[in-house]
Amino acid sequence: MTRPTLLQSARRIAPLAWPMYVGQVAVLAFSTVDTIMVARHSALDLAALAIGGAAYISIFIGLMGVVLALGPIAGQLYGAGRLRECGRSLHQAMWLGVALSVIGCTLLVFPQPFLLLAHAPPDVEAKVRGYLDGLAFALPASLFFTAYRAFNIAVSRPKAVMALQIGALVLKVPLTALFVFGLALPTPFGTLQVPAWGAPGCGAATAIVMIGQAAAAWFVLRRDPFYRRFELDRRIAAPDGPVLATLLKLGVPIGLSMMVEVTGFTFMAFFISRIGATPVAGHQIAVNMVSLMYMLPLALGNAASTLVAQALGAGDRSGARRLGRHGVEIGMLAGGVIGSVVFMLREPIVRIYASDPVIVAAALPLLAWVAVFHFADATQAVTGFVLRAYRVVNLPLAINAVALWGVGLIGGYAFAFDVFGPSPTGLRGAQGFWAAATFGLVLGALSLAALLARTFDRQKRREAAVATA
Repeated sequence: MTRPTLLQSARRIAPLAWPMYVGQVAVLAFSTVDTIMVARHSALDLAALAIGGAAYISIFIGLMGVVLALGPIAGQLYGAGRLRECGRSLHQAMWLGVALSVIGCTLLVFPQPFLLLAHAPPDVEAKVRGYLDGLAFALPASLFFTAYRAFNIAVSRPKAVMALQIGALVLKVPLTALFVFGLALPTPFGTLQVPAWGAPGCGAATAIVMIGQAAAAWFVLRRDPFYRRFELDRRIAAPDGPVLATLLKLGVPIGLSMMVEVTGFTFMAFFISRIGATPVAGHQIAVNMVSLMYMLPLALGNAASTLVAQALGAGDRSGARRLGRHGVEIGMLAGGVIGSVVFMLREPIVRIYASDPVIVAAALPLLAWVAVFHFADATQAVTGFVLRAYRVVNLPLAINAVALWGVGLIGGYAFAFDVFGPSPTGLRGAQGFWAAATFGLVLGALSLAALLARTFDRQKRREAAVATA
């Protein structure tokens, strides 16, 4: 048999990747809708949204990463044909999500550490608290849906996730407009008045939408005949200590790695907010843009990781290596193309977000880094996902910590606030953070690629040793 080419691997990855991409763009559009509407409400609310969003993402992403350990576990079980165990792993991920919700909701309701870090003034702090209170109600439903999403991706059914994510966005847009801008509607019984909440209205809208989305996911799991072979239409399995321990062993490093990756950027918002509302507003626009760009490598990484995990479960180790290698190559190609296009069109793109020339001027220099930034981001994202399929999670955590916290965040702080004196490059303020973040991503991408190559080499040597034994 001939080995699959890059194009043939792309044809296998694409059917999984495109529904994930559409669904993830719909999810990211939550924050895009929030940013665009709040930017037109007031700069004060936009600053509160940036700080509150950074706090929420810092909490949610780490917890979500733990639940996402279900992906490689369920993928390998599905590839091996162990369907009942695959279904039970979803039940255990749901129990894990319930336990993690207690931790997350507590941090959201009591966000003082984040507010102290941001040095938020009282008027901004009040709006941040209102925004996070709404998201505390959304968190349990979000983690439940994370388990649903991870399971469906693992069994190659991403369209079931995409449909619910698009439906949630359709509901999110009018609810956010209603709660951000308010409404005065005359009725026969008087005027129906909905106050303009600004940033806190975004949190309330998200809570309503996520609870509805989780309810719809539960209905699908119980009623769709596809899931009967996994025995998901039966009673939820009781908590299983060994399965939960396996999820935690894999999930905690994944969650910490994702938290490091995200907080390397969200903490930038806290520090930049010390400079002023305008710089943090510009940073919020830049973050939202690169987050949108990140959705494609995220989808490619998820798809490649799913296929690799299934191949490993089926015992096709050479096929798993080829799919993993090709997935990284496709991610690098896509990252280079998209980064270059956005770099060339950065000014009209920024003007979609904001019409205020002061905010536009604050955001444009940050997006000047986007070509190199996104290429490195795409490379490290897909590589990291492939490593998770091999259950290699501890070293990627260490690499991310050094690259994104050590070089990116700490180095950015030194640049931004002239810790070692005036920078000879003139990279100060928000630009200093973005320059250091780009350098950190490049370092992380190179290190993860080397780790993946070593993982492939070790596996081939083990196979050769078994063959000659």
